Amino acid sequence: MDMNNQEYSQYVNKRAKPSPIWKDMLWAFCVGGAICAGGQGLAALYQSLGASKDDAGTWTSITLIFLASLLTGLGVFDNIAKHAGAGTLVPITGFSNAMVSPALEFKSEGFVTGTGAKLFTVAGPVLAYGISASVVYGVVLWLFQLAK
Repeated sequence: MDMNNQEYSQYVNKRAKPSPIWKDMLWAFCVGGAICAGGQGLAALYQSLGASKDDAGTWTSITLIFLASLLTGLGVFDNIAKHAGAGTLVPITGFSNAMVSPALEFKSEGFVTGTGAKLFTVAGPVLAYGISASVVYGVVLWLFQLAK
């Protein structure tokens, strides 16, 4: 079957299902909002139990990271992400999933060469960029304070 680029493009367009972009965006918004609302509820719960605002924020982050890691390990998080799309990536839960998934995927290669080496494959560049950017911003801020 010989086709030129235009014929191939027409063939693909006939076969491809249209993307329900508005439905996907609404679903991502709702799931991401639900995760954030749940986090806000956790913060309020921790504050009602006597934690300061800063401590409640810390405990909320720890809880959300733990839950996302647990759900990733149980295979539930991937099912939620498949339907929610970016709604699960925006909050801290997406970062937790990005850390745990490679570790689980390569655990059969051993603790050090599998899990330990692959743990930071996705999150490593994010951490390196974040740390580097914070150092650069800190130096720039320090230079501005010296100039005053």
